[in-house]
Amino acid sequence: MSPEWSPDGTKIAYITTDNREKIWYATDNLAIIPANGGQPSLLTENLDRNISKPKFSVDGKSIFFILKENGTSIIASIGTSGKNFKRIINGDFSISDFSAGGSLITPLISRFQEPGEIYTYENDQLNKLTNINEGILNTVEKASMEKIHFKSEDGAKIEGFVIKPPGFDPSLKYPAILWIHGGPVLQFEYGYTNLYLFSDAPAIFSANGYVTILINPRGSSGYGQAFSESIFADWGNKDYQDVIAGVNYVVDMGYVDPNRLGVGGWSYGGVLTNYVITKTDRFKGAISGASEALYRADYGHDQYQLAWELELGLPWENEEAWERISPFNQVVKITTPTLWMGGSDDWNCPILNSEQMYQAMKRLGKVTQLVIYPGEHHNPQRPSFIKDRLERFLQWFDKYVK
Repeated sequence: MSPEWSPDGTKIAYITTDNREKIWYATDNLAIIPANGGQPSLLTENLDRNISKPKFSVDGKSIFFILKENGTSIIASIGTSGKNFKRIINGDFSISDFSAGGSLITPLISRFQEPGEIYTYENDQLNKLTNINEGILNTVEKASMEKIHFKSEDGAKIEGFVIKPPGFDPSLKYPAILWIHGGPVLQFEYGYTNLYLFSDAPAIFSANGYVTILINPRGSSGYGQAFSESIFADWGNKDYQDVIAGVNYVVDMGYVDPNRLGVGGWSYGGVLTNYVITKTDRFKGAISGASEALYRADYGHDQYQLAWELELGLPWENEEAWERISPFNQVVKITTPTLWMGGSDDWNCPILNSEQMYQAMKRLGKVTQLVIYPGEHHNPQRPSFIKDRLERFLQWFDKYVK
């Protein structure tokens, strides 16, 4: 991916993985190859972090790139020989893009309380160039964010973020929502937009008086391939332990009401939500958006045929692996009122899954609702649907959690 010519036209840098069998769990590496063909060289195979957007320095001797690690996206560089790795611009923020010319780097930086703005970086100094959003941001109260570190059930070290409502008072007991990111190989970040992955839900939740718990469980990017790969063919196990440990950690802080907890997410966030509500009854309301539940039903129907086969094998040859991790098979255990949502034309996580879970819960006499956005794919784009989705998020949690 992302081929980039060297200034003299003799080399091409690009992003690749050397482990096809591990699909998206494999780390993305920086490689370089002669422009007229030949043997490629992996430059970052010892880095063990996902990277993107390579750009050559003006002299062609090094390559800049975005490095994802520990809830941040920063700029790093490495020499074309694979030596002299450096973190160039780093901090508690997310860099989504940049340009590089001479001694000047121009990154697009987003912070928790601020959407992306253009900065310049020169002589080890980071200077803000634009204030496009300053006017509107100065008129609103802002939520606050705290990064948390804790241990999961088996001792694994996990990170996450807690979003606190404006005017937060630690002596009070707040309703809280465990909001789970998609991917699964993505990460919640400090940045304003990256933080919210698939919707602006955490900002909406905090504005309406909720504490929002955002965990980077195993399977996430930013912590190395072993961390991501630990859920390979074993969804809903270690990642479930991690998000529950995160909830326990925040509850123990004393400002969250353990009797007013909600859970939800979109894409893999919805998938992990399905595991959560089939394994515990502690959540009073759940939202499962664009999720999957009966995986063999997706074979030949969604966009992931090769990925399914590499991770779980052929469904008629390895039936146990497919059925063991399908939340649909545990639907009878759900007691949490659950809102199922998705797009009618979603070939990523087909609405078939939500229909089946909704039908099963209705048949079992459980509290549930199904909302399908016509003509929409994985993430609704029509403005009225975006607004409707956020309103339904709030209505559901306000009714069953708050």
